[in-house]
Amino acid sequence: MYVYVCGVYDIFLQSFPCGNVTSFCVVAGQAVLKGDGVCVFKFTVTRETDCCRVGTQSFLITVGCLSVLLQFRTQKFQEFHIQLRREEKSAERQQSVFDQRTEDSSALQYFQFYGCLSQQQNMLQDYLRTATYQKAILLNEMDFKDKIVLDVGSGSGILSFFAIQAGAKRVYAVEASPVAKFAEMLVKSNSLSDRIIVLAGKIEEVSCPEQVDVIISEPIGYMLLNERMLESYLHSRKWLKPKGMMFPTCSDMHLAPFTDEQLYIEHYGRSSFWHQTCFYGVNLSGLHSSAVDEFFKQPIVDTFEMSILMAKSVKHCINFMEAKEEDLHRMEIPFVFKLLQSGLIHGLAFWFDVAFIGSKMTVWLSTAPSEPLTHWYQVRCLFQTPLFGKVGQTLSGSVQFIANTRQSYDIHITAVVDQSGFKSGNSLDLKNPFFRYGSIVISYLPNVLCSVPGLHLCLSACLGYTVGCWCKNLQTMQEQRVWTDPLQSRVWHKPRDYRLGKVHLNCPAGSVV
Repeated sequence: MYVYVCGVYDIFLQSFPCGNVTSFCVVAGQAVLKGDGVCVFKFTVTRETDCCRVGTQSFLITVGCLSVLLQFRTQKFQEFHIQLRREEKSAERQQSVFDQRTEDSSALQYFQFYGCLSQQQNMLQDYLRTATYQKAILLNEMDFKDKIVLDVGSGSGILSFFAIQAGAKRVYAVEASPVAKFAEMLVKSNSLSDRIIVLAGKIEEVSCPEQVDVIISEPIGYMLLNERMLESYLHSRKWLKPKGMMFPTCSDMHLAPFTDEQLYIEHYGRSSFWHQTCFYGVNLSGLHSSAVDEFFKQPIVDTFEMSILMAKSVKHCINFMEAKEEDLHRMEIPFVFKLLQSGLIHGLAFWFDVAFIGSKMTVWLSTAPSEPLTHWYQVRCLFQTPLFGKVGQTLSGSVQFIANTRQSYDIHITAVVDQSGFKSGNSLDLKNPFFRYGSIVISYLPNVLCSVPGLHLCLSACLGYTVGCWCKNLQTMQEQRVWTDPLQSRVWHKPRDYRLGKVHLNCPAGSVV
């Protein structure tokens, strides 16, 4: 419904600013300046009000289901326009750093996802992740004893509990998702309400009651950078005392060229569906090219054998104690690889390590393909066209990470075999990865408890890898004895035989895991 407010009337606007809200009264009449006009329409302008300029003397304003076209005959139009601009600028000032860099729809989906206990469970049951964090904190007890700690993006609060185990005086657990209420419940049920204070909200928006000695967080996404939580982690340094500490302290992102013809054919074959010329009587082939482009924009999340890597990795380091949020808005990693084997180069593989540098000990958490699998897996980015390289030749180029408002990154890869001049590359969307491990049934084995002090988890947490990992890395893990917990070995007390999809595990009695 539209109301046209003009015609025989002179329009006069009386504005009544009050904080973030300004009220306007449209008054009509010949003696407006004397104050005896008739109020035609009264409305309030906030930063949520839909309004736009029409021509040189009009504004279209939507209030609820009513739209009003205001046509001005005096200089009051300019005053009204200035007032609207003030409201817009005020709204911009009130937006937090997080809101400025994030689409509303992305933030809503993100916090809903992490507000589910099932997702919190998935992370807690990653034994390598959880146990490494506890180990890093407890082995550096002196850095936490009687200290004030800030837990950024605390989730269920597990890291806050670890800090208390290490003797922290007080922990502020900041969590923006609905899981904050569950963290509060855990704090109360563990009788720690006087030492763990849950602050519901984004770290960019909450006010910490005091400066802190240590900041702890698990801000890591796929390929290290996904979800852009690292920026929130860096932002939290505003609450850190001089000479304070951060756990984790720094990270190394690794990349290396790989060869995997099966993966390339399989990935290209995903588009074969769109080759059909008679799908229920419809020719789909017109979309085949678009489907290929879309699928190749997807980074592939899975795991692989070290043998497919064609060169030593190049690493890019990020020091969380020194890096600025702006440093993560756009990153470029140049590379020069000397090939260790001949063959087709199908793309680049990525993984990362993070370090907890304490006063007593440095503890590393690695997602390398040579290490036990974590819920981050590894990530591979295919080239649009494979490149052929020979032993001793060099592959050079760069990887660009450009942050977007969907809490992720656009990835641009360029690569050239220097000796032949052949080039390739790709542009990918980290927000939309392809989870290749999804075809494997993920199951955790029951009835075995972890012996980590103060933390009782089922075997799913003890091992921390899916059945897919066991299938691929079983021989490697047995040779490296990574089945053995660094704190205490665990033994099967009964023979067990598991069949899950294509995976078959036989665990005889007495097997050390």
